[in-house]
Amino acid sequence: MLTALARTATRRPLTVMLLWGLFLLLGFGLGTGVFARLSDNVPEVPGTESESAARYLEEMDPAGSSVTGVVAGTPVADAGLRAEVERAVADVREVAGVAAVPDPYATPGMIAEDGHALIVPVTLEGGLDDDAEERTLDAAAERIREIDAPDVHVSGGPLLGLQMGERAQQDVKNAELISLPVVLALLLVVFGGLRSALLPLVVAVSGIAGAFLALFLFSEVTDISVYAIQVTTMLGLGLAVDYALLMLVRFREERRTTEDVVEAVHRTVAAAGRTVLFSGLTVAVSLTGLLVFPSVFLRSMGLAVAAVVVIDMLAALTLLPALLVRFGGRIPPAKTPRNGEEEGRFFARVARFAARRKVAVLAVTVPVLLVLALPVPGMRIAVGDARQLPADSEARQLQDTVAAHFPPGTGVSPVVVVARPGTDDATADRIRALGPGATTRELPGGGAVIEIRPPGEADGAEATALVERVREVRGDAPVEVTGTAARLVDFREMLAERAPWAALTVLAGIVVLLFAFTGSVLLPLRTVVTTLLSLAAALGMVVWVFQDGHLAGLLGAEGLGALSLTAPPLIVAIAFGLAMDYELFILARMREARMRSGDDQEAVVTGLSRSGRVVTCAALLLAVVFAAFMTGGFSPILQIGLGLTLAVLIDATVVRMLLVPATMALLGRHAWWAPRPLRRAHERFGVREEQPGLPREKVPSGV
Repeated sequence: MLTALARTATRRPLTVMLLWGLFLLLGFGLGTGVFARLSDNVPEVPGTESESAARYLEEMDPAGSSVTGVVAGTPVADAGLRAEVERAVADVREVAGVAAVPDPYATPGMIAEDGHALIVPVTLEGGLDDDAEERTLDAAAERIREIDAPDVHVSGGPLLGLQMGERAQQDVKNAELISLPVVLALLLVVFGGLRSALLPLVVAVSGIAGAFLALFLFSEVTDISVYAIQVTTMLGLGLAVDYALLMLVRFREERRTTEDVVEAVHRTVAAAGRTVLFSGLTVAVSLTGLLVFPSVFLRSMGLAVAAVVVIDMLAALTLLPALLVRFGGRIPPAKTPRNGEEEGRFFARVARFAARRKVAVLAVTVPVLLVLALPVPGMRIAVGDARQLPADSEARQLQDTVAAHFPPGTGVSPVVVVARPGTDDATADRIRALGPGATTRELPGGGAVIEIRPPGEADGAEATALVERVREVRGDAPVEVTGTAARLVDFREMLAERAPWAALTVLAGIVVLLFAFTGSVLLPLRTVVTTLLSLAAALGMVVWVFQDGHLAGLLGAEGLGALSLTAPPLIVAIAFGLAMDYELFILARMREARMRSGDDQEAVVTGLSRSGRVVTCAALLLAVVFAAFMTGGFSPILQIGLGLTLAVLIDATVVRMLLVPATMALLGRHAWWAPRPLRRAHERFGVREEQPGLPREKVPSGV
């Protein structure tokens, strides 16, 4: 199969390159239109109570969303400032789509007690379409910003989502400007030549274009999160470099035994291409677990990232062979080891050490990883607010200004209780009694909205407890709860309910793919266990830094008391897939060595000595890419970036260099065991490629 694909790509390399060139133009042309379609409605889960109540309000509530302006830095009682504010309020009231703008000087609570700040809330009309809402927001915000005061900021509501989208776009550009030159420099060191170093970047750019195009196409049918751009770009860039690196290293090895470039390409695709194929499928399967969740955010992220992985895989199996046919003749072959010199001596020594001291290695590494994972059971998730943005962002400055001048809880999103027609007065009274200062407004048709402002944060423990209390008090009345806290409660329940099914889906897919790759039943199980150890250690460090606040300042962040609800599921899904990536790199070489020699123990050493350099370089390059995305200061992306960076480095060093050879030595020849019926099924249906110089009858049949 792969040989046929390689021959197709090498017969007409110019046609293949032209098609990929058109794909690049489409990706960077049409695909970048996704930046205007990003959504911050991450916690929405279709079918939940909070979502049902929100849809009801959209239909029945004449008042729409709202944004907030804050004016500070000077005494607000100044006659000149007051006149400016009143003119701005009058002008904003005339903007099409604005429903109400209260006079801050005549409305209680709008002026700070210290007299140096005031709030200008703007409520939009209900039922506005996206374009009309955006025009209204732009006009209202621009007029408020014209007020002559030291500090004037406008954010909140849908404007916060737009500001997050703009920040996401800027962060992507900055990360690419940082990561691509660094990656190129590292590739120059690895290959020692500009031509070899540029080819992985060509594949990487194709992956980025594919990320943009995939997201744009998915935005036609579903919401795309503001986090999607950064996550898919970082993964697309990293995996493209990984796959190209693996293929190029193998191509240079094949060039040692043949001067025919086309033949070397065919051999490369037949050997390394098989690994790339299974790696891409494994990463994609790891992300399909996100499709089990009804959350639009998680499903769209799973689809988009899986699509990017497949695009990277196809680029490595088609575009790269075409490029090698055209330019590979000028790429020097890998150096032949000197007489008596072992290839990959350092990694061979590490493998032999881990194999000889297998019990000691396991006794040290496993407890260390478990200690790093200790914070995971105490992990909390939250929707988050403007504090997730860098200090120089307008939304963050507005929140900091309000916190500095107004009492705690000012501007906190309320718990919104929708009392539909038929709700009795006694139930409404019990709900209002749950929070001091609860307000009620009537809805057309006989319903009502009760808003209760919780103490603390909008998605804090007090707010979520209030949601649970309302749902207990209402009894059988037609009452629903929505708002930030209610959506968080529903999101947590959705994760708890669907997570076991997602895990089962992913593990089943991984076990099947790894069995098809290795023909073993035990290797997939060992791989899953060791991978979960490294993943838990990385996630534990993320909790320790961003939730508990340890060393967060070094990353330009702060401890927020909880992780963004986007971070844990994405870290787990993506890191698991990447770990499978490196596992396959190593197992492919071990399997090949075992097929040639039949020696199980020596195959472990040979496999690691030949793959260790590729895995290390790939992990370093991926870590550079992920670290570059940590320069933007957007907390959810910082969390994802740190989690993936640590997961990659821990997995490529502690797990793959130590735990893998130690566990393989512990299992011995049983590592490749499978029951006889499954072994026959693998021999008949497993994906097998002829290895150059290895007759099929020499392949070990298993234990």
